Amino acid sequence: MAGTAKRGIIPAMSSDPVSASRGPAAHFGTHVETLKARHDHALERSGAACAVIYSGAPHTAFLDDRAYPFVANPHFLAWVPLTELPQSYVIYRPGEPPRLVYYQPRDYWHVVPEAPAGFWAGEFDIRIVTTPEAAADHLPVEPEKCIFIGEADDPGPALGIERQNPTAALNSLHFARGVKTDYELACLRLASTRGVRGHRAAEAAFRDGASEFDIHRAYCAAVSHTDNELPYANIVALNEHGAVLHYTNYEREAPAEARSLLIDAGAREYGYASDITRTFSRSSRSFAELIGLMEALQLDVVGRIRAGINYADLHIETHRLLGETLVTAGLAKGDADTLLATGVTAAFFPHGLGHLIGLQVHDVGGHMADENGTRTDPPSGHPYLRLTRDLEADMVLTVEPGLYFIDMLLDNLRGSPAEAHVTWDEVERLKPFGGIRIEDDVRVLGDGVENLTRNAFAA
Repeated sequence: MAGTAKRGIIPAMSSDPVSASRGPAAHFGTHVETLKARHDHALERSGAACAVIYSGAPHTAFLDDRAYPFVANPHFLAWVPLTELPQSYVIYRPGEPPRLVYYQPRDYWHVVPEAPAGFWAGEFDIRIVTTPEAAADHLPVEPEKCIFIGEADDPGPALGIERQNPTAALNSLHFARGVKTDYELACLRLASTRGVRGHRAAEAAFRDGASEFDIHRAYCAAVSHTDNELPYANIVALNEHGAVLHYTNYEREAPAEARSLLIDAGAREYGYASDITRTFSRSSRSFAELIGLMEALQLDVVGRIRAGINYADLHIETHRLLGETLVTAGLAKGDADTLLATGVTAAFFPHGLGHLIGLQVHDVGGHMADENGTRTDPPSGHPYLRLTRDLEADMVLTVEPGLYFIDMLLDNLRGSPAEAHVTWDEVERLKPFGGIRIEDDVRVLGDGVENLTRNAFAA
């Protein structure tokens, strides 16, 4: 079996070299069997007979009749790849086919969902309803025997179920979701392929002198996504803007000189996300060389990943590698351990090495030590690391070391023992380029990784 059945985890079905090349449809049936097993276990832990999983509903803006973009419950998307199906339910009772209560309103103001069809449909007992209230007619047991998983701002969507989002069930499901099924892996490969198309288009637009806004538009056109369909707001940062970790302002006018581009952008397939970052230099050989050093560091870190290692330990080791890179680049002086201990590396690299990815860009369960919800905190001094788990086969995660010139963080080094270790003249020379981040999505194997991002670039 793929993964390890420890601490109560229900593993995913196994992968093999032949199945790895097949698309999502070929693996959906075994994916559903894995979900059934995971939900059987969650229901047993909760003492319940049925799980009712709500897709969610649009939220209306304050003092307005306009809804925010709909974001489906990831627990619902795990069962059905229907990202735009609000007010619907998956109802699962052990030993029975999962039931999909499919909301298809009678409406002439908006486009309504088409009749349910696709590779996934044969796995479900599908019940079409035209009003949200009618969903209650399709519960297979009494509400008191069910648990409700989802967001319900008012009593209606919960269908009279009082036990909502029970901790024992969610902990079990979230911990298990760290290990991906073959279906999920196939979706994630497709998301990487789509995202790479966008990155190639964005680099070409940058080389042509486009503005941030136009680079963003080139990316969206290449991946065929609207802004609302992207898994997260694209980060498209020219020059100094690369030092703002979540820069999403998109200047409409191109700068007089486009020195560098940092683009962090992903795509979706069947609800699953990719998360890819690349950094480019337009004409500076010295900044291009620094990108090359960071590329080598990132590949070194990826090469250390395998099942059984602890990701928090790898994060700390990455800081040591960054210390060596800072010295090689002439940005710092001293040995790597001293640069780590004095906070120099943290000033240049203030975020975490990576995170789980799947139905959510920052997928749940990154700090969970077991299915009981025991939390493993990030290392002291590294609060933003989103993944502290021991890695298991078929986890999918990002690897994204960075090096930035952030005034606020660098200024904090002045007046401390760290100040003497920074080569300030070189820092000032490179500040106009903002920063560097290189990010791949990788699948953990027993003895290495499958690099979804670089495989997509190589195709």
